[in-house]
Amino acid sequence: MKKPIAAIIFITAASIVIISLSFRDEVQPPDAIFINDAVQTAIQSGTVSESVNLLTDRLTQAFSAMDAARNSREDTLQIQLIVFVCVLALLGIGVCLYFERTFFTPFRRLQKFAHRIAAGNLDIPLEMDTHNLFGAFTESFDLMRVELRTARENEYKANLSKKELVASLSHDIKTPIASIMSAMDIMLIKAKDDKEKKMVESVNAKLEQINSLVTNMFHATLEELQALKVKPREMQSTEVATLIKDSDYEDRVTPFVIPDCIVVADSLRLQQVFDNIISNSYKYAKTAVVINAYIDRNYLVVEVQDFGCGVSEEEIPLLRNKFYRGKNAEKSDGYGLGLYISHYFVNEMAGKLICKNRSNGFSVTIMLMLAGQNI
Repeated sequence: MKKPIAAIIFITAASIVIISLSFRDEVQPPDAIFINDAVQTAIQSGTVSESVNLLTDRLTQAFSAMDAARNSREDTLQIQLIVFVCVLALLGIGVCLYFERTFFTPFRRLQKFAHRIAAGNLDIPLEMDTHNLFGAFTESFDLMRVELRTARENEYKANLSKKELVASLSHDIKTPIASIMSAMDIMLIKAKDDKEKKMVESVNAKLEQINSLVTNMFHATLEELQALKVKPREMQSTEVATLIKDSDYEDRVTPFVIPDCIVVADSLRLQQVFDNIISNSYKYAKTAVVINAYIDRNYLVVEVQDFGCGVSEEEIPLLRNKFYRGKNAEKSDGYGLGLYISHYFVNEMAGKLICKNRSNGFSVTIMLMLAGQNI
């Protein structure tokens, strides 16, 4: 800011001094000494007429020289004035450009930045320029942007964590509820009198209510399924066998053997997968469940087979879609989410989930990546 002001003062002062010097050199008319010399020269001539002509010539020459000098000085002054005006104009343009670069452009940049912040765009940084008066403000505004972005990311992660917790808990609660409802059905059959039967029916009604509420809660958080984290790790195949047994709460799975190996899976999510698949067999097939397990190249293959009527071939590709339910499931409660969620979890574990009809039933095949393979 000080440099342009100093330049203006210097150029103005220099111009004033130059013009003042030009006015100081005023052209003077012929003085008395010049006239006296001219008269003395004229007197010394031969005749009066010659003296007059000589004096006239001397004075005419003197006044002509004075006029020429005056005209030259006026031309010089005009040139100086033109140059002075041009310099002032250029200086004005320079000052305007200086203020545009130093004040107005940074201000407009801050204004656009504020509009982006108000619109929620916190990813584009503010350009730094410490050579103008807004340099400190620029850095402070960009620090504010970084802090706002960090706060928004933390809020987003916190919301995802809450939704993950709700979705996970609501799903996991359904399995023990189903086990309790199965046990209550057995107690209802074995009830000895009407009072005991009524109590069991009351507990069953409450369990149905809880199951409905949990299902609604899970359904509400399903849109945020991406929040459900899958963390694969190396685990023994014996853990897979344990997960299958834990999912078999009606004890319909026939004895099975899992080959010894190490797979890459998330035990919590794999438990949910077996819960969904085996409970579907309970609900729709209502038959015994057979587990076939073997190693095929890079995968541990686990086939969950039932002996129900299966589904039509055109429905097979649709079973893993969200909310899709087969035609044979219309009379049963459900939302068409079990295979959709299971497919998502298995894919996140670098595995595969395949549904297919058999000649004597339906099967869901889960392929788990063996440890040490490239995912």
